[in-house]
Amino acid sequence: MSNSMKITAGQTTTRTLTDLIRAMDGQRATTITYVDSKGDESVRTIEIHNILTTSKGGIIVRAMCRTRGEMRTFTLEQIKAYTVHRIRFVLAVPEENAADVTPLAHFVFTAQQMVDLELERDYPAPKLKLAA
Repeated sequence: MSNSMKITAGQTTTRTLTDLIRAMDGQRATTITYVDSKGDESVRTIEIHNILTTSKGGIIVRAMCRTRGEMRTFTLEQIKAYTVHRIRFVLAVPEENAADVTPLAHFVFTAQQMVDLELERDYPAPKLKLAA
């Protein structure tokens, strides 16, 4: 993964999501330019610990913010540009946010595998009981 800035408007959501998941899996710091809820643009370097889908189909990124030193939530729509760095994670996740951290790595090679993985994680199949 190169160390160059990617503009999210210039690529597919799948490409952006794939790059961010690879950054998370590789524990690589990522600098993002995002628009906050007030419409102000800001730049933050984050350490992505989880990427989730909402019940309405939105995508959220849970990450430790190096500026604030706390867990933050960003929607994929808020992120306008990003750069994945070579530097690894350095922040410890506070104990109260330990549940936000995904302990499993993602190993996928296609966009379809990524979608399947995310759907299975967020909407697991019900456990079936076998008849005796």
